[in-house]
Amino acid sequence: MAPHFIDRRLNPKGKSLGNRQRFLRRAKGQIRDAVQKSMKKRKVGDFDKGQKINISSKSTEEPRFRFSRQGGERDFVHPGNKEFMEGDEIKKPRQGAGGRGKKASESGEDEDDFTFTLTQDEVLDIFFEDLELPNLVKTSLKELTTTSWKRAGLTTEGSPTNLNLMRTMRNAFGRRLALKRPSNEEVSALKERLFELENIAQPTEKQRAERIDVVQQLEDLEAKRKWIPYIDPIDVRFNTYEQYPVPVSRAVMFCLMDVSGSMGEREKDLAKRFFMLLHLFLKRRYERLDVVFIRHTHEAQEVDEDTFFYSRQSGGTIVSTAIEEMLKVWKDRYAPEEWNIYVAQASDGYTQSGDAARCVELLNSDVMPFSQYYAYIEILDEREMEVFADEDQGAELWRAYRTVHRDWPNFATKRIARPQDIFPVFRELFSKDLEAVKK
Repeated sequence: MAPHFIDRRLNPKGKSLGNRQRFLRRAKGQIRDAVQKSMKKRKVGDFDKGQKINISSKSTEEPRFRFSRQGGERDFVHPGNKEFMEGDEIKKPRQGAGGRGKKASESGEDEDDFTFTLTQDEVLDIFFEDLELPNLVKTSLKELTTTSWKRAGLTTEGSPTNLNLMRTMRNAFGRRLALKRPSNEEVSALKERLFELENIAQPTEKQRAERIDVVQQLEDLEAKRKWIPYIDPIDVRFNTYEQYPVPVSRAVMFCLMDVSGSMGEREKDLAKRFFMLLHLFLKRRYERLDVVFIRHTHEAQEVDEDTFFYSRQSGGTIVSTAIEEMLKVWKDRYAPEEWNIYVAQASDGYTQSGDAARCVELLNSDVMPFSQYYAYIEILDEREMEVFADEDQGAELWRAYRTVHRDWPNFATKRIARPQDIFPVFRELFSKDLEAVKK
């Protein structure tokens, strides 16, 4: 008979882990939609943390047996009633009545939303699922930062190999000094005097009395030395160590995006997913990671994240202004010899005629020689993806960037129309890690 294993591990709330996993599978569709909606509101740097999710309580219902209302006879015993008489008609409850305590249901139906918290790993699993990343890459992105050990003070317990001799002897000396433990010099002096008194052939009464006194003093000193030991267990100190993340180095991630009228909500949502994935990749490899958001139309400016994704702006499109603004910020705050520089650019591919040549000039002379990686994605709709199946075909900006891609191995260009199209941009980034794992 084949063995049957039951997983009875508990999650942090003391609930059954197996039950939680079954619930997540049953309500997977609604949970996925709730997570994807929340992605639009969350910060790029915070999306991989745990979060609270609200779903309809219908998803939490389980099968159960009920009495049929269409047949049979049933007798009911109701509690006391002072409002209705037999034959009175009861009005149908209004829509939205009940639920949510004092607040009505947002959906207009008489039901409460069900709220629960997803862990960091569960949020990442749902995010990765939509991007269709290979399992090996998912594991790489979710791995913990490498750690090392550093001194973390002293402790009264530990391994003999970690004994701090200097601090132990210092504590012992202070304790002996405070309790006035007899020193070796005092004991030696009394012993020498006792030896002299014992060598007198015919001692006087005074010398005999002194001898008795010296013997008594020696006994007292030896007794005191016994209950005040030279080293006591309370004096012993051990070095203690704790783990800390290894600071690989510092990195800055520049996010460049066209925010002209041609970039709608769909395009911005795909761009945000792209930035999130790159941020997650870099966050696992650098202890300190700064993010700089630069948006542009016919002019560019550094903005905060909310303005970057959700503020609309009218005007033409000149891509080179974003690169020039990035170089200004770069030179003011992020010296290449101190920072690893990554650039992520998202656009629909349109720019002013002749501006693509200016972009290539800036990239070749000022950006690519000092950046670790530059990733450009062009966001199209699915029909345009079919038209531009050949990667050498496209708008002026795309063709210009393809020349940079051929000259610089750390420059990547990709077209995307769906979330699952994003991963090929990171294939080169992950290639070194994948080769290391295979070896």
